Amino acid sequence: MAEKIIGIDLGTTNSVVAVIIGDEPVVIANQEGSRLTPSVVSWTKEKEVLVGEPAKRRAILDPENTVYESKRFIGRKYEEVLEEAKRVSYRVSADDKGDASFEIPNLGRKVRPEEVGAQVLKKLKEAAEAYLGEKITKAVITVPAYFNERQRQATKDAGKLAGLEVLRILNEPTAAALAYGLDKKSDVKILVYDFGGGTFDVSILEGGEGVIEVKATAGDTHLGGANVDERIMEWLIEEFKKETGVDLKKDRTALQRLKDASEQAKKELSFKLETEINLPFITIDPSTNQPLHLQKRLTRARLEEMIKDLVDRTMEIVKKALEDAKLRPQDIQEVVLVGGSTRIPLVQQRIKEFFGREPHKGVNPDEVVAVGAAIQAGVLSGQVKEILLVDVTPLSLGVETYGGVMTVLIPRNTPIPYRKCETFTTASDYQTEVEIHVLQGERPMAKDNKSLGKFYLTGIPPAPRGVPKIEVCFDIDVDGILHVTAKDLGTGKEQSIRVQASSGLTQEEIEKMLKEAQLHEEEDRKKKELVEAKNQLDQHVYNLEKILKENREKLPAELVSEAEKVLEEAKKVFAGAQDVQEVRRATEKVLETAGKVGGHLYQQTSRTSGEGGEVIEGKPM
Repeated sequence: MAEKIIGIDLGTTNSVVAVIIGDEPVVIANQEGSRLTPSVVSWTKEKEVLVGEPAKRRAILDPENTVYESKRFIGRKYEEVLEEAKRVSYRVSADDKGDASFEIPNLGRKVRPEEVGAQVLKKLKEAAEAYLGEKITKAVITVPAYFNERQRQATKDAGKLAGLEVLRILNEPTAAALAYGLDKKSDVKILVYDFGGGTFDVSILEGGEGVIEVKATAGDTHLGGANVDERIMEWLIEEFKKETGVDLKKDRTALQRLKDASEQAKKELSFKLETEINLPFITIDPSTNQPLHLQKRLTRARLEEMIKDLVDRTMEIVKKALEDAKLRPQDIQEVVLVGGSTRIPLVQQRIKEFFGREPHKGVNPDEVVAVGAAIQAGVLSGQVKEILLVDVTPLSLGVETYGGVMTVLIPRNTPIPYRKCETFTTASDYQTEVEIHVLQGERPMAKDNKSLGKFYLTGIPPAPRGVPKIEVCFDIDVDGILHVTAKDLGTGKEQSIRVQASSGLTQEEIEKMLKEAQLHEEEDRKKKELVEAKNQLDQHVYNLEKILKENREKLPAELVSEAEKVLEEAKKVFAGAQDVQEVRRATEKVLETAGKVGGHLYQQTSRTSGEGGEVIEGKPM
């Protein structure tokens, strides 16, 4: 039987994993039983890694060691993310390469976005392994259509760090089209409106008879549901300052509570006309030392006024994609919504007004991308019949030429995979080395575009300028990742290229991280085992305390005293034990005592209500 390949939507806010079972894609629940896994990672003082809901809960108590929305920073330079870095409550800084990374005090080092993504991917991988009962080593991972080459490669690196071979990087709108069943329809054009947590994408696709072709794509990697949350946060901070004179921007814990409350208010206003935001003990009044509380009512009408310009920005991008595809709104048969932010009524209203029809709501916007990724994974594993995906490159690719100009080799919206070669020459007499600066973007001048790397072609025979002929080939694979080669046509030999990557992890760095993970695998396993054992102990302590509190007067004093002593010892073990066996012994003692307490209570009951009773047949509850 062929090895299962999973499909993963690695999202800014939440991530989802799915797989093909039989002929159908199935969304897999995580270890907490939820189909959505928050893309949040937190490190404790003991250097334990928490991922998903447990990490999200820690964000309020320990924002400095908790990272969320790391996808916004993956594969990006620190200088590119300065504005976004200001608004998050954890610290974003530059590593030794100038790439965006996160300072984690509990680790005593900086963590790259790829490492954060790898932790989320690892959790999803483990959930899939538990569900399927087999080892998983391969995956299809989705990215926003507008992710550049560097961001795509960084996502692949995250997969490798998580122990996954990433067989395909798939554009999120293309994945949505697969989930929608575009390949099964006949000659239909759809527009995918993808308003996620951190990015916005729109793609126009044409499909039918097993072929899906992307006609155009456009987007904004700095626009998402998080921006809506920010608007609510800003309003709350401003209102609170007016009422109390206290600026909550200076309180990290308060900011995290505001972020969570803003996100919840946004969700509620998708189905309610107003909501109450209630945050008791939000901060302390510095002048009186008294606690302050935040309580505000937010209406849907006020929220729509706050975010009107954000929704307008999305519609401008929709118009741009239609222009690129040379289509009118009436040429689109269906608009498919992707991402939780598409539940906002104002978004749906604008789409309806623009296209003159209701958007398609037959697929879950939170899960549609992961489902599409699972279908593509099924194609690669042979479980699903072949579907031909003709995707496009979202941005133009080219090189810097004389005068600092960007010369485009591959224009944006070119179908991929694609290969293009062009011949260049030297700018100076007797030049023996040429620097080829590879760029991505739409601006005419090289300095205004994104640098992907600098390639040096050495060993060119000395000759007057304009004589040497140097062929540079751009080759984009199905993942949208660029490979560049160069050779000197004069000698007919392919020359060596020295690549200085402008961003991303080197193969050596990836190998080092993987070796470190393997080196600490046993140690990490023991830590996880200890945490799970402590969590069990804590649950049983809580249960016994609850029983004692509710039934103290029904129990003999010596049994109450014994139970309290056992609870006290168990709490000491919970707080300080580093040995899993010691924790398990304490758990057994608590369970044994709970059994005594329960037995005594049942004896009391049987004495007052009569002995015996019928045995209940059937399955245990």
